[in-house]
Amino acid sequence: MTLDLTFTAHDIANTRFAVSPLGEVVASVRVVQNPSAHPLLRPWADQVRRRLRDVDWRLLSDLVPVPTISIAGFTCTPPSTSLPDLELELATMRGAAGRVRADLDEIPGPRTKRVQALYDDPGEGLERLAEEVRGYWRAAMAPYWPRVRSLLEGEILYRARLLAESGLQRMLADLDDAVTWEDGTLSIRHRYASGERSLRGQGLLLVPCVFASPRVFSVTTPPYQPTVRYPPRGIATLWERREVEPPQALAAVLGRTRARLLAELDQPASTRDLAQRTGLSEPGANQHLTALRRAGLCTAHRTGRYVLYARTATAEALLGGGSFDATPAPRSTFR
Repeated sequence: MTLDLTFTAHDIANTRFAVSPLGEVVASVRVVQNPSAHPLLRPWADQVRRRLRDVDWRLLSDLVPVPTISIAGFTCTPPSTSLPDLELELATMRGAAGRVRADLDEIPGPRTKRVQALYDDPGEGLERLAEEVRGYWRAAMAPYWPRVRSLLEGEILYRARLLAESGLQRMLADLDDAVTWEDGTLSIRHRYASGERSLRGQGLLLVPCVFASPRVFSVTTPPYQPTVRYPPRGIATLWERREVEPPQALAAVLGRTRARLLAELDQPASTRDLAQRTGLSEPGANQHLTALRRAGLCTAHRTGRYVLYARTATAEALLGGGSFDATPAPRSTFR
């Protein structure tokens, strides 16, 4: 089946990107419940299933059944800003009490007792759901969020560059193998939906979503902004523990630890992520990164609660002058 999203000039002007922590939570529930269907995400699922044993996430699980034909819109409304944090999205969800019954009425099949209780008292039910999401987040998502967020932001930067260089058609054409663009229409191969949908002048919200893999999900029901959640490039690299070696000459000048940190910054990363990769403590990694920043070899960019470090052009030149090889080692383990 094919779902066709038709664009007008207004829709093209209003198309945007966003990252959604809550969307990642909801999509990841499918992975925990059925890891074998998500081979790229299986290393993550194998670890977090143990951590979730002491977490109550039964209502959240009930709202994301497997197989997943559709999900109630209020569980992960399209984000209103490009980089919301989890609490902002939970506040939006709790404010959608008036949509709960209408959204649940559109979901086929019987309801569990927990979902029925949510239906009967949406305000109290959404408060319970928000608490479950927080507990699930702490156990299953928070330890990995800096690296996931870095990948998502890198995907958006990549798409922005494609848009600037080649236009909207090129940017949309390779979102996913299930997506094609032709004559002002974005077509999505879909398991359960088909037909033509207008974007109603609201534009399309594109949300790269790691835990959507390997599927593309869409939201086309009013009043929500039409949204497509698609797997970003490079998901498999999230679970690799890479062994990178900086040039020996650079290590002799900077010291091996600082040279190694620069080598690891082939894409923006947080202090926590770099500490995990290199075996340093977070304070130790932060001390070295501060020295590298003062020397003009890396920059720090705050995005919400996180600070991401990136190499400068000077560092790129220094690394390019040696035998640096950033190819992942043959052995990969999940951390």
